[in-house]
Amino acid sequence: QYNIFNMEEDGSLTSKIMNEYKGLNLSNPPEITGVSSERQALALLREKEFDMVLMVPGLEDTDVFELGDRIKKVRKTIPVFLIANHRGDISRLPGTDRCAGIDNIFIWSGNPDMLLALVKNYEDHANVGHDTAHGDVRVILLVEDSPEYYSYFLPVIYREVVAQTRALLEIGLNDSQKLLTMRTRPKILLAKNYTEAWVLYQRYKAYLLCVISDTRLPNEGKPDFKAGVTLLSQIKTEISEIPLLLMSSETENRARAGQIPAAFLDKNSTDLSRKIHRFFLDHLGFGDFIFRLPGGRVIDRARNLMQLEAMLPEIPDESIAYHADQDHFSAWLMARSEIALGLKFRAVKTKDVPSVDSLRQFIISNIHALRKSRQNGIVSIFNRQHFDPGVRDFLKISQGSMGGKARGLAFLHGILCRNEEIHKRHPDIIVRIPKTLVICTDVYEWVIRENHLNNLSATGISDQEVSCRFLDSRLPGFVVKKLTVFLNHVNHPLAVRSSSQFEDDLAQPCGGIHQTYKIPNNHTDLKIRLAHLVKAIKLVYASACFETARSFCRNTRGKPSSDSMAVIVQELAGDTYGDYYYPAVSGVATSYNYYPFNHMAPEDGIVRMTLGFSRTVAHGDSCLRFSPKYPRQIPMFSTVEEILANAQHSFYALKIKNYPDSLNFQEYSNLEKRQVDEAKNEFPVQQLSSTYIHEESRIRDTIHAKGTRLITFSTLLKYDSPAVSRLICDLLELGKKSFGGPVEIEFALNLYPEAHRKSEFFLLQIRPMTSDKKNIKITENDKEKAFCYSTNALGNGINDQITDIVYVKPADFRADATLEMANEIRKINAGLMKENRSYLLVGPGRWGSSDRWLGIPVRWEDISGAGAIVELRNGKINAEPSQGSHFFHDITSRGRHYITVDELAGKSLNGSAHYFDWDWIPLLFAVRETNFLSHVRLDSPMILKTDGRTSRCSIQSPSYSRHCRER
Repeated sequence: QYNIFNMEEDGSLTSKIMNEYKGLNLSNPPEITGVSSERQALALLREKEFDMVLMVPGLEDTDVFELGDRIKKVRKTIPVFLIANHRGDISRLPGTDRCAGIDNIFIWSGNPDMLLALVKNYEDHANVGHDTAHGDVRVILLVEDSPEYYSYFLPVIYREVVAQTRALLEIGLNDSQKLLTMRTRPKILLAKNYTEAWVLYQRYKAYLLCVISDTRLPNEGKPDFKAGVTLLSQIKTEISEIPLLLMSSETENRARAGQIPAAFLDKNSTDLSRKIHRFFLDHLGFGDFIFRLPGGRVIDRARNLMQLEAMLPEIPDESIAYHADQDHFSAWLMARSEIALGLKFRAVKTKDVPSVDSLRQFIISNIHALRKSRQNGIVSIFNRQHFDPGVRDFLKISQGSMGGKARGLAFLHGILCRNEEIHKRHPDIIVRIPKTLVICTDVYEWVIRENHLNNLSATGISDQEVSCRFLDSRLPGFVVKKLTVFLNHVNHPLAVRSSSQFEDDLAQPCGGIHQTYKIPNNHTDLKIRLAHLVKAIKLVYASACFETARSFCRNTRGKPSSDSMAVIVQELAGDTYGDYYYPAVSGVATSYNYYPFNHMAPEDGIVRMTLGFSRTVAHGDSCLRFSPKYPRQIPMFSTVEEILANAQHSFYALKIKNYPDSLNFQEYSNLEKRQVDEAKNEFPVQQLSSTYIHEESRIRDTIHAKGTRLITFSTLLKYDSPAVSRLICDLLELGKKSFGGPVEIEFALNLYPEAHRKSEFFLLQIRPMTSDKKNIKITENDKEKAFCYSTNALGNGINDQITDIVYVKPADFRADATLEMANEIRKINAGLMKENRSYLLVGPGRWGSSDRWLGIPVRWEDISGAGAIVELRNGKINAEPSQGSHFFHDITSRGRHYITVDELAGKSLNGSAHYFDWDWIPLLFAVRETNFLSHVRLDSPMILKTDGRTSRCSIQSPSYSRHCRER
């Protein structure tokens, strides 16, 4: 269902057509019908007429290639396209005997424009014959055989065609083609080999606007390394003035392009879209409601319903009567598929109402009611002239992608508006998404282009320098104006959050890679509030070019895809308490628990929550962990002593009074760390606290006894006031069904002292957890041969590519030297990355902990080359596993195995649940040794196997087996 939502809603087909292809005047925009099984698909195809079938790999127990054959048997001529997240999703590409049912394969890297380009390209191929013959329409020919590249280039070219149609029409091949108007956009044709390209050229050469071709193409079934050069050279001899673009991953082909002559595009470039934009600039050059008086004089025009509603009060009576009696209002609405309201307006004329003013109010009230109803569960375009602050809405600025995080929020927004069952099951809690404004990715791309920031994605540039460059940049004027209008109506504290194109992606979700900033937004001077917001937006943009983000892209993404950034400006969940603002509770819940205990199952999920803002959760600090299915069973609160040791003593809050005009955007993102004791009179602390009675050595669930106040969350977990645990269970289940797998949600809860006021549960984020369905079996033989074995491992699969081990020397470990260890690891990691060598990282405590006393405080880029990580629990550091932190989630989402070895459970190699054989490691070849680390190398790769169903892991090595036999 999430794939369906992405394709239909994140820049929906209808929205894209109406907003980007305004010259087409389409009255029948395409719609998507989504199903999730082969049975449903075949049944619908037998019942209804469809124009196209799109398939995504991963349907359970379904071979998509065989399904394509079955679809063709039902509908012989229907086009069937396969849309994969990456080439790895596809086991058999076109050209094999088993691909007859698939007409084409596209690679979708999260860009919503790709789906529209796919549909438009099919339409162009179907319509080009008619439209060239009868409308003198021009043609752009794209010749490319790689699914990755034509899936990337088609959306880029369509975007350029729409943006630059006027310039393109001025550069024609002959006079007749110069007669094209803005309503006749060029057709874009795709050819995937030399023969196809030549046939299309011969057929439409009189209409060709330009030709874009790869260099290496299939020719008569075989790869031809010069086919593109040959094609463009032949075309150039026949049409000398035609613009040509030769593309290649091999830079030596630049000289061949010059000989044609043709422009050249290096496909290794990190800014392909900008260079294509440049090619169109350098080489190539629907309607409003028009208010009139009865005599025909134009007095105003409205582009949409919002403008129409806003203008109607000022339009003269004679104009209102004229348009109503001529059915202009109804016709305009029907053209926008507002059929019901159009028919309603058609039935009312001036003679049917007491006065023109009453007719005016009738039209306004009905348009207003329609617009309000349409705002439920949808993403609306922000309109600064008609921004309605009274409606809790999901808004966006501009037409680009909303990015992964905002997509998930928009998806949730729609589900919550449509799912009455959730609200009925929890009548005492208001469940909603915070008021959200998304600045789409095309604004980020404008900032990069216009401020000449393209080079910041290169390595060697410090994060500080990146931040300074972005802070010195400028935002588009229209964005600043809209933000000013937004702040004029909104003085609620705000969170400014990242939403990159790849963030929360189904294949490789990333969290914590980019930044979030919180601002009070209550200064008396609007200019200062605007400066705070703009600064936060720029810093979020900058985080897309930080080393952490660059490292992520280098290790998980390849060309031609490149990341882009949207920004979420969101009301901050919480309430005011004195000088501070914070939610009563915030946290993260996941539907799969890799560390279940007692009788709990992994599918029961896990929640990590805290008083105040969730910085403690995101950074792996101490917080409460429990299963939402068993909220009264909390291992870390199993005894009075453990409650005293583990109860929360501090929390994070946003200072909203007497803060400096120049906010601190670095340290804790403007949050302040407060002690629970100093907030003991504030309602959330009182509501979530219990009291430790020293004389009785017991804890009472009340704040009215004398003793020490402790945050135990007992009202929520023991007494269901409110029943948050049940709500989280329902939301996780809803998320699993909607996303087709385990999910993680971020949430916040507001509690109020007024008995009549309902608690508010805010859903701040939802993203898929990575899941690997490979069936891994670890046998007793595997266990016996392993130099490392654990029953507490995260991940699933086999890694047989690692030959290096980097470990913290047990004898030299000191808890006060973890910062020095992090620096040494960073240097070793950098060296191994240059050699393209993956390694096993072994050390005590929490990897990536923000508390240096709980583990080694590395960041992702410090260990980005690690193929697997072993976290040791021993007497030196006995910290709880790192589960839940952004760092930990990012490690596992990249396919890295994460193994916890509890050495306190016993060190025997026979029968112990956990072990790491320290007697063998020093016998290996030593590559490098530092004060605290040792880097050793095996003579052949180790075999690491992790069974995600049982959380077991074994790591074997042939040399270890020999060592055991000799011993």
